Amino acid sequence: MIKRSAALLIGFGLSLMPAMTGARAEQQFQYGPVSVAPLAKRLSDAVVNISTSQTVKGPAGVPLPKVPKGAPFEDFFDDFFNKRGGVPHGDRKISSLGSGFVIDGKEGLIVTNNHVIEGAEEIDINFHDGSKLVVDKIIGRDTKADLALLKVTPKKPLVDVKFGSSDAIEVGDWVMAIGNPFGLGGSVSVGIISAKSRDINSGPYDDYLQTDAAINKGNSGGPLFNMNGEVIGVNTAIISPTGGSIGIGFAVPSDTVANVVDQLKQYGEVRRGWLGVKIQSVTGDIAETLGLEENVGALVAAVTPESPASKAGLQPGDVILKFDGKDVTSMRGLPKIVAQAPIGKAVDMELLRKGKKENAQVTVGRLEDDDDNASDLKSGDESDEDPKGSAIIGLTLSPLNDELRKKYKLDDKITGVVVEAVDPQSAAAGKGLKPGDVIVEAAQDSVSDPEDVAKSIEKVKKAGRKAVLLRIEDSKGDLRFVAVPLS
Repeated sequence: MIKRSAALLIGFGLSLMPAMTGARAEQQFQYGPVSVAPLAKRLSDAVVNISTSQTVKGPAGVPLPKVPKGAPFEDFFDDFFNKRGGVPHGDRKISSLGSGFVIDGKEGLIVTNNHVIEGAEEIDINFHDGSKLVVDKIIGRDTKADLALLKVTPKKPLVDVKFGSSDAIEVGDWVMAIGNPFGLGGSVSVGIISAKSRDINSGPYDDYLQTDAAINKGNSGGPLFNMNGEVIGVNTAIISPTGGSIGIGFAVPSDTVANVVDQLKQYGEVRRGWLGVKIQSVTGDIAETLGLEENVGALVAAVTPESPASKAGLQPGDVILKFDGKDVTSMRGLPKIVAQAPIGKAVDMELLRKGKKENAQVTVGRLEDDDDNASDLKSGDESDEDPKGSAIIGLTLSPLNDELRKKYKLDDKITGVVVEAVDPQSAAAGKGLKPGDVIVEAAQDSVSDPEDVAKSIEKVKKAGRKAVLLRIEDSKGDLRFVAVPLS
């Protein structure tokens, strides 16, 4: 779990499945489940406590202990070594605790969070009946999903649990967590699904279940069950000012985890699909400039050369509405859909291009560790400069020349109209435009001088639009779209 001042404690997890819905659920659990004792009794043997150990070097220029983000004792070490000036004396063993669950009792396969076992030299699995096994092998890890698949050699078949469907679980459904909070193994807590598809800014694949079931340090890697006894998520994060539960916990959905586990079994690693685009959200003003009735899809800001997207003919300004048969409801939804698409397979896309819907195909590539499927594109600071030039929508614009390229450190490959000043009271300033930005397109038309920008704005006004869509490139070569209101 990750420590912050309103601590966001992060870990990841697997699998989700349907809880009871409709009249049957209303009758049986009208005011909540009468008791979860039968479920807890049946499932507890499949939930394990995980303890790890690693050697920490002492002083004399040797690094201080490296405690993984989210580890149960992260707070202690941070407080002791950083705040109190403590120094370890000599080499010694440190330990940490977490949770996990058995998914294959014959093979001895156990799922947990990667951060629970990160850096460990020895991993012990402690079972509900008091028995213990040592992990023989880490079959695979996925740092992006914070998952790990472990193997032990059981003397007899272990009790295991199955995954359910995360799509089937609904907000308001009852759930049960079993884990090892604060080292107290076999702890059971009950709550409901508070929300789905939560983005907690931990990465491009955020799609968490939120629950108010009590989750604390040491629960990381443990299962979240529906009332059918199926794993619907892996408990992974909490928001808390104190480090303890305040009823806001997060679990990785089973659909995500099951996919990760299958790949770890098959390859020992996770292979994600890659498109090769930089994308941004379709905001209300951008939707209006594009003629979209809803704020849906992912707006392509830039296309990586020689990428699958480039070979498929995707262009900046395209809005991806569907990918591989799935609706792209938001910018953040696309990376997950692409990541789960089969590598090397041609998949269908639905695009909005210059106001018209089009269909296209793309052959999905493989995402490498240093590739970036999507990025949030941010603007820089404003400037107080006020040079001469053509003033349009609060921007002082000039054609690019060698002098301006040198002044703003612009690459020779960049073409368009440079912003030399921004009226601090203008809508353009509110959208983050700054001196040195280059307008590459206005209303999806290429521009080379301020007059071109003015003509594009006039065209937009005649069409009854309330904003003009500008494509901006900065000195770093980053591209983004900005919808600037015209009044």
